Amino acid sequence: MRLSLFGSALGLACLLGSSALASTLIVHARVVDGTGAAARAASVRIDKDRVVAVGKLKPRPGEAIVDAKGLTLAPGFIDAHSHHDRQAEKTPEMAMLAAQGVTTIVVGQDGESALPIGAYFDQLTRSPLAVNVASYTGHGSLRARAMGQDYKRPATPAEMAAMSADLARDLRAGSLGLSTGLEYDPGIYGPPEEVVALAKTAAAGGGRYISHMRSEDVKLDAAIDEVIAIGRDAKLPVQISHLKIGIVDRWGEAPKILAKLDAARAQGVDITADVYPYGYWQSNLSVLLPERNFEDRAAARFALTKLTTPEGLRIAVFAPDPSLVGKTIAQIAAERRADPVETYLALTKQSEAYRSAHPEVERVDAVIGSAMSEADIAAFVAWKHSVICSDGMTHGLHPRGFGAFAKILRVYVREKHLLTLEQAVHKMSAQTAAQLGIAERGTIAPGFHADLVLFDPARIADRADLEHPNALASGVSTVWVNGAVVFDKGVPTAARPGQVVRRAGWRPGG
Repeated sequence: MRLSLFGSALGLACLLGSSALASTLIVHARVVDGTGAAARAASVRIDKDRVVAVGKLKPRPGEAIVDAKGLTLAPGFIDAHSHHDRQAEKTPEMAMLAAQGVTTIVVGQDGESALPIGAYFDQLTRSPLAVNVASYTGHGSLRARAMGQDYKRPATPAEMAAMSADLARDLRAGSLGLSTGLEYDPGIYGPPEEVVALAKTAAAGGGRYISHMRSEDVKLDAAIDEVIAIGRDAKLPVQISHLKIGIVDRWGEAPKILAKLDAARAQGVDITADVYPYGYWQSNLSVLLPERNFEDRAAARFALTKLTTPEGLRIAVFAPDPSLVGKTIAQIAAERRADPVETYLALTKQSEAYRSAHPEVERVDAVIGSAMSEADIAAFVAWKHSVICSDGMTHGLHPRGFGAFAKILRVYVREKHLLTLEQAVHKMSAQTAAQLGIAERGTIAPGFHADLVLFDPARIADRADLEHPNALASGVSTVWVNGAVVFDKGVPTAARPGQVVRRAGWRPGG
């Protein structure tokens, strides 16, 4: 990137986010504006935190000029399902996101969120990150607040009223809507009618619904049917989180699943999905045992045969014994000279006991499991109504948090030609904003926030893998968030211009 200034020191201050100058002009860029339209040569003018002009533009006196040298300028990418808020205070520069071109993360996923969201938003306003943050309100968090530790049952009418009131309050604060994690405690114990009732509260407040479904494997069809029913009965847009087929016996059935979703859409249900481009997931140990029976050898053997393998299940977090992190169940079993099934059950019971004894520990365990086929992932990525997510974190052993968006551009655009560059950018920007109810972001157009990424389509690539999960992506030149440069030439800046992103149509005071 070459920078020429009509005001030298003042111009540099503007480029880095100061209001000392009126504007910055990016010239010689190939603009992919996020709408899906073909790339075109254009200049883009930024004034404070907004794009103010796009086209054939002449420099103004005193304006900072950024020479893009023919690189692609796109809207900053929006991570539709993110956990990068966890421990974000340790890495407020969010280099793992900026290096991929991500400028907005959507958190509060899998039924887990800050409560109340208004207080969390106030905290972000006082101590902003380098990226923008939007959030759902978590069903599991609502349940925990209303029911405490006595959650392995349906909620009472009084508890339902409390959850609904908390959700309505969050919607007034700008929450995107309701998220569920129906394979996790405590959400797993919430019956469908409870979820529908809360979804209706979300709909009444202008919100949406997003779900880590009850099953991504054995009961996949029933789980999808539940999401469709929620969309139909509550009359709100619904999205399936990290759509996948996580059982070996059903690999190759992506077309069948997509046909079901298309049929629901044809019947008036606004159902969509987000996808990450990896054949392995990250979750907790107990997720493979939906009945939560930690003595069930048959269920554990099924899980280690049909849902993953001992060689494919790797410990990512294990508070009771951190020395096990990075090892597979097969490796631990070999060290103990034990059966992998018994080893898995023993670790799960050890984790549950530790969780009970240490309720203050936020994350007791996590595992990475190989489970999906590449053909199914590609089909889900290509679906017209899917957008891209990372499901990633700022720390951890799954590479998706550091590579998902760069991998889409490397694998599915450059190598496999599954998507055009314009289609991929659309999925990662304007389409995401539309599906999640985010206004004035995701498109390079006058009046939109100046969230921008300048990158080389021929070079952008993920570098993170299971052996190097925290390696930054490459090929991104410069990233602007709300008009301020947060990443330049492979290095994060000191700027922290991230804003709270509230639901489209939100107004102060509800």
